[in-house]
Amino acid sequence: MDCAGPCQFAGMLLADLGATLIRIGRPLEPTAGDLLPPQFDFVGRGRPLVRVDLRKRAGLEFVLQLCPSSDALLEGFRPGTMERLGLGPDPCRARNPALVYGRATGWGQHGPLAPRAGHDVNFLALSGALYCMREADRRPVPPLNLLGDFGSGGMLLAVGVLSALFERHHSGRGQIVDAAMIDGVLLMMTWLHGFAAAGQWRQAPGCNLLDGGSPMYNVYETADGGYLAVGALEGKFYREFLDKLGLDPAGAMSDYAPENWAAARSRIAQAVRARTRAHWSKIFADANACATPVLSPEESMRHPHQVAREAFVRVGDYMQPAPAPRFERMSTDTPKAANAVSLSETLKSFGIPQSATDLLTAQGVLTVSSAP
Repeated sequence: MDCAGPCQFAGMLLADLGATLIRIGRPLEPTAGDLLPPQFDFVGRGRPLVRVDLRKRAGLEFVLQLCPSSDALLEGFRPGTMERLGLGPDPCRARNPALVYGRATGWGQHGPLAPRAGHDVNFLALSGALYCMREADRRPVPPLNLLGDFGSGGMLLAVGVLSALFERHHSGRGQIVDAAMIDGVLLMMTWLHGFAAAGQWRQAPGCNLLDGGSPMYNVYETADGGYLAVGALEGKFYREFLDKLGLDPAGAMSDYAPENWAAARSRIAQAVRARTRAHWSKIFADANACATPVLSPEESMRHPHQVAREAFVRVGDYMQPAPAPRFERMSTDTPKAANAVSLSETLKSFGIPQSATDLLTAQGVLTVSSAP
């Protein structure tokens, strides 16, 4: 079922890896793809969109007819929405007991906040992650919607659905997958809780190894207003970083003591600010110093590493990030644009003939997006 954020991203991942999917949206409400013109709906790539009027019995029956030939159904509405539509797990699994029913939500299927609205920044805030994403005396800055929607929601949903499909080989039964973004964020913070339990993570922001407090894991401004990202956590990398920077690496290990962090950051900041980003990019290009320029998305597309790995592919008229991960034997085809996948051919693979689609379209039950 078409919806923003995690469900869309999980659908893209699965389609990129060869799954055949259909996006279903309601005709009277905008879908995630409507946020952009069809040619720019990059996350919707690889699968056609059909709008179904679920107020009509024929529309509901159309969706239920897809269940017997489906391995999984993905939905990302608040708890109870699919049940009110008549498409909850019970009627769908009555048509196919082996169906994996993947549910992506912000707060999960139960709990005090389960029925409440929320977005990426809210899940990060309540998990404690957003609290850590700031320098001392600065406000937290949301990391776009990468962690909640995609990393914690879409990835978790895709992994959960694939795990349930694998388990089905043994049990022969489907099951419900409850992929909550708040759970995903908390899961990714497992390491932080380990550091805190060991007394190696301080509650105050901007004074820890990985949150901008340490000199060896930080971002420094260059002479031309650019930035250099440094992740030289290990001693050998940090010494090489200092050497390339023109600073004496002899006392590198003393910089690891928190009481020396401020002074070390100041020395490094002064050195980095003396040269341009292009200068440091060249200096560190072949070094094992874990220092890289901070690139814009457009610059990243042109970086030699991305070019060598063909990390971007042309989908329709536009360059997009390539499917991942990569496999030794399996090959992933170049994705098709969201509006370039034949709905009729896809529906045929689900056992829905063209004649049935035409009839439902004529009755106003289906609104078919344009596709070849």
